[in-house]
Amino acid sequence: MNTVITIGRQFGSAGREIGEKLAEYFGVKCYDKELLTRAAQESGFCEEMIQNHDERPTNSFLYNLVMDTYSFGYNASSFVDMPISHKVFLAQFDTIKKIAEEGPCVIVGRCADYALTDYDNVINIFIFGDEKTKIKRIMERYNLTESKAKDMIIKKDKQRQSYYNYYSSKKWGRADSYDLCINSSTLGVDGTVKLIVQYVEDFEKRND
Repeated sequence: MNTVITIGRQFGSAGREIGEKLAEYFGVKCYDKELLTRAAQESGFCEEMIQNHDERPTNSFLYNLVMDTYSFGYNASSFVDMPISHKVFLAQFDTIKKIAEEGPCVIVGRCADYALTDYDNVINIFIFGDEKTKIKRIMERYNLTESKAKDMIIKKDKQRQSYYNYYSSKKWGRADSYDLCINSSTLGVDGTVKLIVQYVEDFEKRND
């Protein structure tokens, strides 16, 4: 495989698990939280700060101001007046591009599809799921009641949506923002992986 696969996902749709299985199948790396560690190393931000802003747009001016005093990365003058959330986004953006240039891989979330708009060897996928299936998965994973799981899904998806819509020129979860949208509840994790594998292989044949 010489393709970079980006995965946008609803919370509870098993997007990360699907990403990991795809990476395993193709023998490449899957970047999820690992991307944050690397972005921290390469930008000079502390990892905690990058995690605090991970897929969360922050509009609190005061918070940005306070956090700015602790920011030591990106000292170019144009960066100085920029809110910390933007700096963190740019650090991730740079890291995503570097990772894609190193070779085929799977990148989960973090507007990776938008960061790699100019790359020809990228397939952008969005994984969603039925509410019932997602609630059940989150209840099991985090040991929550049904209503707590539902609240968590709504909150997480809101964060992801506003982050994506804020930083990208596309709309989160909308079919025309991606190459392929799949309901993982219909096929299950393995069936979804199988479908994506087929898609990637056909894509590579066409672009040989």
